[in-house]
Amino acid sequence: MLYHKNMKVLLYFENYNAIRKSGIGRALKHQKRACEMSGIEYTLNPKDSFDIAHINTYGLKSYHILRKCQKKGIPVIVHGHSTIEDFRDSFRCWKFLAIFYNWRLRKMYSHADYIVTPTPYSKSLIENYGYGKKVYAVSNGIDLKGYAFHPEYKEKYYHHFNIKDGEKTVIGLGLPFKRKGLADFFEVARRMPDVKFIWFSHLSPILQSHFIRKAIKHRPSNAIMAGYVEDYQVVQGAFQNANAFFFPSYEENEGIVTLEALASKCPCVIRDIGVYKDWLHDGIDCYKGNNNDEFVEILTKVINHKDEKIVEEGYKVVSERDINKVGTEIKDVYTEVLKDYANRKK
Repeated sequence: MLYHKNMKVLLYFENYNAIRKSGIGRALKHQKRACEMSGIEYTLNPKDSFDIAHINTYGLKSYHILRKCQKKGIPVIVHGHSTIEDFRDSFRCWKFLAIFYNWRLRKMYSHADYIVTPTPYSKSLIENYGYGKKVYAVSNGIDLKGYAFHPEYKEKYYHHFNIKDGEKTVIGLGLPFKRKGLADFFEVARRMPDVKFIWFSHLSPILQSHFIRKAIKHRPSNAIMAGYVEDYQVVQGAFQNANAFFFPSYEENEGIVTLEALASKCPCVIRDIGVYKDWLHDGIDCYKGNNNDEFVEILTKVINHKDEKIVEEGYKVVSERDINKVGTEIKDVYTEVLKDYANRKK
């Protein structure tokens, strides 16, 4: 197949309804938007004609499409949303599930023609698996315009959680995994009883680990499990009006929720982990801690004094991941993939 400018891309997400509430689910919206902003034609239907397959999931159907495309001479990009490292401490019986999950992950990555992943950190992890594939680091991106301040969102947020004027709130968001630091979120809330802590997102109890079910059951009275809120304006109201976003996750490949908080100009308190090393800086554009003692100290300071300079610096950082720039980057990747793939076939 020869390279041409009017490319068409398959964006494939297997069983989208099952994952739409996760970060990978939101990634589809971002990829569609990036393509639209860059003038790239795309399809979600693998039965359509297309020039590149961009596969985002790792199930049996995803692998079948990968092999089918390769037989037709269509280059396949597998998106590295997940790594072996970030599956740890997730679902119930994760150690058992990891045997199958890691096998699926390795199968997809090893058979891909190319891999795209959100950060240099996750790029280095995947490269170290030793498959010899070309790996590109391209942010999931964020539509900054979608996080512009709206006063009515505050009203929705306050009404939904019965928040009184002057009441301090701290929010977190992510599937209720041990890896996400949910138990630490509760412990910090326990030590700050005058602050309302709210954690967004939901996972069926049958999929939750015993550790997490126990942590949720015994959480302090000032910690609210909000579940999955269908009205996203309530969530946006939380990002825009909470005193802090607290995300003590132990492992991420980018952290879309961190981008959302930065875009909403909400002070970010995060764990000092590898994924943030190269682009977020403690005391400059965010606040980083290593343990609950530090988190309590940081949050006490942040909720009583919002440092506008740090918030504005955080917004500058996330602006570099605006969907317009990401669209240009992913278009460059698609263009390079088509050229490289055509040269391989000569």
